[in-house]
Amino acid sequence: MNKKLAKIRVQIDRLDRHVVRLLNARLKCARQIGELKRGAQTRIYVAEREADVLRRVTTANQGPLKPAALQSIYREIMSAALALEKPLCVAYLGPEATNTHAAALRKFGSSVEYRPMATLADIFTAVEKNEADYGVVPVENSTEGSVRDSLDLFVETPLKIVAELHQEIEHTLLSRAPLAKIKKIYSKDQALAQCRRWLQRNLPHAQLVDVDSTALGVQLAAKEKAAAAIAPRLAGERYGVPVVATQIQDLKNNTSRFVFLGREASGSAGSGHDKTSLLVSLHHEPGALLHALQPFSRRKLNLTRIESRPSRLRPWDYIFFLDVTGHYEDPVMQAALKELGRKCPLVKWLGSYPVAKR
Repeated sequence: MNKKLAKIRVQIDRLDRHVVRLLNARLKCARQIGELKRGAQTRIYVAEREADVLRRVTTANQGPLKPAALQSIYREIMSAALALEKPLCVAYLGPEATNTHAAALRKFGSSVEYRPMATLADIFTAVEKNEADYGVVPVENSTEGSVRDSLDLFVETPLKIVAELHQEIEHTLLSRAPLAKIKKIYSKDQALAQCRRWLQRNLPHAQLVDVDSTALGVQLAAKEKAAAAIAPRLAGERYGVPVVATQIQDLKNNTSRFVFLGREASGSAGSGHDKTSLLVSLHHEPGALLHALQPFSRRKLNLTRIESRPSRLRPWDYIFFLDVTGHYEDPVMQAALKELGRKCPLVKWLGSYPVAKR
């Protein structure tokens, strides 16, 4: 047995050396691409190229490596390539170990710089002022719906959505006190809402305190004897707060959608499987919403999401957020938007980007 193990290990060592050579050869190519991009002053991160690479390597995979594992490996490879092309800074809702931080790591890997921000508004501001190259914000959750603060910030910003990501959210109760002695629970409003039924059953008399992020809640709970926080397990490990209960979210398939913000839109070519986000206002007249949707319906463009928010300009005045399957530059989309522009006082393109796999 020892001889067989030794023989296999020799083969693994030889393969490892070959893999390292190939990785370095790939990264040298990436560095050359970075030099060309910097010279032409074009975008370093290209979401449609990332989607194409992941699609190709997944198609080429014949196992036994699972597709999800292969994609995780390639995300780190592409993260290292991005760092060689140009040092990137990504702003996220801090402190460390929030769900937003986890989403940023999944998208950009561990080789870029991450900058925690205190609020969602700070993320938008950091990217707008060129203090960060990209930002990541949550926009909706499968249990509790839209993240209103994020949507409202899109009204005034010139930033574009360049990518999206769906991430399963598992909530953990963290505290230095046993369950029976917990009197206060800190977390972000969305996390508290996603665990509402569990909290009513298990901690009906606890005070619920909304804070700017789940990780901040853990930091606050760490300082109080009878306090707890709802946050990812990673946040408990990061800030030294023990786990009291796991998987306390009300729905098992609890998923959040995150979008990534940049100063420039994604490429005009698209990935072939794209989504376009729009912000639209309507005239105050009967059938205005129906008329606004007809340009998409007539062209068989799939409207995957529609949501209204107060415009904050006048009482009872609303704007609508739309997600439509297809790319902004597609001729059929351009025709629909041209018609939409004749029907609506405001049509704002928020970005086109590859559709994230659920």
